[in-house]
Amino acid sequence: MSLYKRKDSPYWWVKLSVAGQKPIQHSTGTTDKQAAKEYEAKRLNELWQQTRLGIAPKYIWEQAVIRYLHEMQHNKSRDCDIRHFRWLSTHLEGKYLNDINRTLIERVTTARKKVGASNATVNRCMGLVSRVLHKAAFEWDWLDKAVKVRKLAEPKERLRFITYDEAARLISELPLHLAAMVKFSLATGLRKSNVTGLLWSQVNLVNRMAWVPADKAKGGKAIPVPLSTEAMDILRNERFKHATHVFSYRGNTVNQTNGKAWRAALKRAGIADFRWHDLRHTWASWQAQNGMSLLFLKELGGWADFDMVQKYAHLSPSHLAEQVERVSGMIETGKGKLATNQLRHA
Repeated sequence: MSLYKRKDSPYWWVKLSVAGQKPIQHSTGTTDKQAAKEYEAKRLNELWQQTRLGIAPKYIWEQAVIRYLHEMQHNKSRDCDIRHFRWLSTHLEGKYLNDINRTLIERVTTARKKVGASNATVNRCMGLVSRVLHKAAFEWDWLDKAVKVRKLAEPKERLRFITYDEAARLISELPLHLAAMVKFSLATGLRKSNVTGLLWSQVNLVNRMAWVPADKAKGGKAIPVPLSTEAMDILRNERFKHATHVFSYRGNTVNQTNGKAWRAALKRAGIADFRWHDLRHTWASWQAQNGMSLLFLKELGGWADFDMVQKYAHLSPSHLAEQVERVSGMIETGKGKLATNQLRHA
């Protein structure tokens, strides 16, 4: 048995060991040493009851987090989850899972809002709490039930896109390496990470195709990327500049795209309220306005859910006109007359 301090936590930590059991280490949830000693004695008594009397064990938040991260180690949102867990530790560290009730959840939600987090960020953070508790209750049998986590209202996703003229002005104001990446984004609709991380091994210039592997696609499904003439010209111009990555700057890979040069170019081009991700919105909007069906748009954009492309539906009324045109003139055809006669004699 021992109490100790860690550099990454303001609380006292405890290491408990019971004969025949693996040692347990976790936070006491307090900075007061005397209170930590009392907590240590309480936990030791609980462990003794569990091992000698067969009383069901009680688990704390840190144990659940460790198991969750182990099971979800291949999750694409793992790094983001870890950041949320670090913040949550200041409120849930040392708490028993069955003590995490609605009152505590609401306090944590309020605290997250007070530090300036948007409703969307709060929902991501508290949604993580919900998933951990759900697993504890329904997969691990650590809880009898999982407390429900309230979801805050979120504004609808903004749909910001620029015109062809605005795009031309922006490209003309950008450094050459960023201009190439912007033009390629507008030609393919790829997300920023898929453009900055695009490898030559993902490009086939002969077949005019590129692809995003499933492990690098947000939806977890590989994305085929047909290359237009413009996209091909961009890629040919980037050849031999870097051994592995398509886009580079002075021999180095590009990780930051929306920095000082990006902001300055937007200002000179007279474009306000525009983010790098809006290049993807622009690509999708242009495609919809030029008659691409929403089904093809979903496939080319790599969206997992059809609902994600519905926001572009109002920009593509042509697909509705095509459906209406299919029955245009039917009244004057033989089929139309037959249908009319059938109705008359019905």
